[in-house]
Amino acid sequence: MPRRPTTGWTLALAVALPVEAATTLALPATLAGAVDAALDREPGPGALVLLVLVLGTAAAANAVAAAAGPACAAEATAALRARLVRRLLALGPGGRLLRGGPPPGDLAARLVGSAADAGGRLPAALGAATALFTSAGAIVGLGVLSPWLALAFFAGVVPGVVLIRLFLREAGQVFVRYQEVQADLAARLTGALTGLRSIHAAGAERREAVRVLAPLPALSAAGHALWSAQRRTAWQATLLIAVVEVAVLATAGAQVAAGALAPGSLAAAAGWAALGAGLFEQIEALVGVAHARAGQARVDELFALAPAATGARALPDGGTGELVFRGVVVREGGRVLLGPVDLTVPGGRTVALVGSSGSGKSLLAALPGRLRDPDEGRVLIDGVPVDELAASELRRAVGHAFERPVLVGRTVREALDGAGPEQAAAARADGFLRRLPKGWDTPLNELRISGGELQRLGLTRLLAHPTRVVVLDDATSGLDLATEYQVTEALDRATHGRTRLAVAHRGTVAARADLVAWLDGGRLRALAPHSELLADPDYRAVLSGAALSGAALDAATA
Repeated sequence: MPRRPTTGWTLALAVALPVEAATTLALPATLAGAVDAALDREPGPGALVLLVLVLGTAAAANAVAAAAGPACAAEATAALRARLVRRLLALGPGGRLLRGGPPPGDLAARLVGSAADAGGRLPAALGAATALFTSAGAIVGLGVLSPWLALAFFAGVVPGVVLIRLFLREAGQVFVRYQEVQADLAARLTGALTGLRSIHAAGAERREAVRVLAPLPALSAAGHALWSAQRRTAWQATLLIAVVEVAVLATAGAQVAAGALAPGSLAAAAGWAALGAGLFEQIEALVGVAHARAGQARVDELFALAPAATGARALPDGGTGELVFRGVVVREGGRVLLGPVDLTVPGGRTVALVGSSGSGKSLLAALPGRLRDPDEGRVLIDGVPVDELAASELRRAVGHAFERPVLVGRTVREALDGAGPEQAAAARADGFLRRLPKGWDTPLNELRISGGELQRLGLTRLLAHPTRVVVLDDATSGLDLATEYQVTEALDRATHGRTRLAVAHRGTVAARADLVAWLDGGRLRALAPHSELLADPDYRAVLSGAALSGAALDAATA
């Protein structure tokens, strides 16, 4: 995975921590010199000045590290989130994001929580490495004073290292489990918020709350497991530190009494023993490292998702936009949702997709623009497979309009992606656009419009680009019949000569199409004009059921 270049704060942290460690290590020796100088009958000012200089440098380095650590983590987190967003958007709906990837709630948890944990990885690692360096330097200092002091200290090193390794292994597993349960909770909550109206309409608030909060016991268990491991390691480390420091001080005291060490060396031994034993006190730093590693692992899983492969081909000049579905099959898990389907939409013609709910209409409509890739078969435009087209060529070739379009940008003008008054008039959006407080420059976060008006903006955006293939996925369902008629008439004129694929829930849409592709259970049951299919009672029943469902939806969203 690519790494972000070193920033100013990262450089400041990388310099401040070693300086802080070096001055901290020098402090016991400097203090010992000051003590010996003070015991001298004619002490000079040099030892005291050196002590003040070391103390001042250590304090300054500590202040820089305290400021640089959070800033470095914040910069790394922001950069990581930006890269994650770009990566997720690059995956596209036809890639692995919606096919075996994490659900939206899990993605949000990783983007918000795991990225923040991973962003603190460098400061946590530098802090832990500095602590290790300081402890190792303190042991060297003890060995310089006397090999016996180093031996006394090493009596506690082996159990201390074992203690740290056990904690890191246990804490890392617990953190991964904690973040997984957090993601499950976020996914459940996201799903509940998406279907909030349905939940309230069914009076299922209590039942849904129980479902959403079901992971809480597992979340609590993971939190308690981490706290238990931290508590156990903390008291064991505290006891070990006390034993090590007593052993070192007892040895140093015996050597001072025997005249083998100067009196000031006792202060140096005490300082270095405390610094060396500080390695076993770095439980908080180790928690940070374990937390960051767990977050990085979950972020790396997203970076490992491969985007859908794209080609480099272009469509032939003068093509009519002929759309061919050749043996396409779409699966979800082990279940076939669509196919096998063989269907040809002649260039410049309109085919309406009709079928009951779950018959695969929207799935089939998503295939030309690679909003979903088939598991089997090919989709071709003018003889070229869509997965062999360059991404920019595919966008120029296929345009989509949806039942619930999403506007992207800062203002309405940006969201309409180059559309002008002509396209807005064709989609019957020019009237309410003029009535907006700031017109076309109204910020999207201040936009308050109905579902039908949102659909008209989606159609305006669609008309901004003269694509060969136009896909209308129930794109006029939010309009009243009079407005739908006006918009449809305008769309017919604006897209005349283009190939159109329209998901139809109303008989009027099917009646205007050249052909109707009747889908049933994911299979193509018939391909014929609407007038011919009307003779089949099952077909009439499908249109009646769709009309009733549409009316119920209109009433629920009014």
